[in-house]
Amino acid sequence: MSDGAVLHVRGRVLVGPEDVRDELWVVDGRVAFDRPAAAADVRTVTGWVLPGLVDAHCHVGLDAHGAVDAATSEKQAVTDRDAGTLLIRDAGSAADTRWIDDRDDLPRIIRAGRHIARTRRYIRNYAHEIEPGDLAAYVRTEARRGDGWVKLVGDWIDRGTGDLAACWPGDALAEAIAAAHEEGARVTAHCFAADSLPDLLAAGIDCVEHATGLTEELIPAFAERGVAIVPTLVNIATFPTLAAGGEAKFPAWSARMRRLHERRYDTVGAAHDAGIPVFVGTDAGGSLAHGLVAEEVAELVKAGLAPAEALSAATWGARRWLGRPGLEEGASADFVVYDEDPRADVRVLADPRLVVLRGRPVG
Repeated sequence: MSDGAVLHVRGRVLVGPEDVRDELWVVDGRVAFDRPAAAADVRTVTGWVLPGLVDAHCHVGLDAHGAVDAATSEKQAVTDRDAGTLLIRDAGSAADTRWIDDRDDLPRIIRAGRHIARTRRYIRNYAHEIEPGDLAAYVRTEARRGDGWVKLVGDWIDRGTGDLAACWPGDALAEAIAAAHEEGARVTAHCFAADSLPDLLAAGIDCVEHATGLTEELIPAFAERGVAIVPTLVNIATFPTLAAGGEAKFPAWSARMRRLHERRYDTVGAAHDAGIPVFVGTDAGGSLAHGLVAEEVAELVKAGLAPAEALSAATWGARRWLGRPGLEEGASADFVVYDEDPRADVRVLADPRLVVLRGRPVG
């Protein structure tokens, strides 16, 4: 498409779950709902349009061994982009990916800085590994380095007990989360089991990743306080394999991981039914491949969310939660075009016809 061309999209433009327009125009990289006065060189496409998809738990710049180089980071970002993911909340990375912000052809990234974990209680080369007395200071630093988020490791296997255990005492969490809030940042935490959740909740946590340990007792408090969850069900699907690998050395941990996996859909469904905000995240970039956003949306439907609700968790609702615009007049034209209505079958998301980022077709 030439620099002076105008992109015209006709069909069904899903501005919101109930707000459907017949067409939109892309003028100077931005969304317009009225035909521009001087639209001479026009390219018209038809289809069903969604705002660029959101992966709210993704790790660009990271693989199973730690930080990766720029070329690998670029491949990860391109894979996500071509799957329709145009906004990423990077939930912790040891790599500096700020250079991506200068690339008009790569997704927008909201960074949570580097993971903050307890000493020897997380994946090697991923996190700042510290003790509780230093937690608030590290949180404050990462809040200033990030884009409005900080990522804690709330629980991990304790090799002394051979099972999952909370990483931080309540007083350290309260001081650290207060420090993040003073800096204008929200805090999220990796949590598999239930053990760490009461202290995180009492300390004012804003979001929990995975949240497989949510219980009937904890769900009402999460809902009352508006604490969001990002279940990463495509990652939770790996729990049986992880459990089998650790069976001989950590049988209690393996048994717990299997239980968490078995009830994963019930946990997410109960959380959603109670009013807990649920958002799409794939956990790509550790051991998982990038580009799995469509699979995660389908997993939320399996957990009991209606198709429109699962779509919102990756589009309208997710963008509102992260403070980023969707298909609004004058907003950056970041959207995806499909051949069929994704509200009827979310599996449509796996086959985008056209991806438009900053007003230009990409991929």
